[in-house]
Amino acid sequence: MNRPLSAHEALIYVMVMASAVDRTMNDRELSRIGELIQALPVFDGFDEDRLISVSRDCATLLSGPEGLDIVLETVRDTLPSRLYDTAYALAVEVASADLSVKAEELRLLALLRDRLELGKLTCAAIERSAIARYRKG
Repeated sequence: MNRPLSAHEALIYVMVMASAVDRTMNDRELSRIGELIQALPVFDGFDEDRLISVSRDCATLLSGPEGLDIVLETVRDTLPSRLYDTAYALAVEVASADLSVKAEELRLLALLRDRLELGKLTCAAIERSAIARYRKG
């Protein structure tokens, strides 16, 4: 990758990381990524036809040496700080999409929280809202 990421791309990297961290990107998570891109105002102006290539670029970085650290640094350096909580919320959303959050996903969320220097109360509120949204009746 020779050019800087856009904020849209950095947010997609966060979602791809959340989906891939447990070594499986299941259909439910991938579907949720597509839904979020279509629905959320933060993705206004993003060309959805680029989703596969952006996801592939992220996967390539993740598979390299120190891939996770490189992607986390890239996300932090790309996003304006006002989108840090949005990035965390997207990661929680994708991790929650299959109705179970695995240990690897929890570790990624902790790394993301620390890298973006998000407050524990902010993160707890985001996590709690996901629990409420995905709770079965």
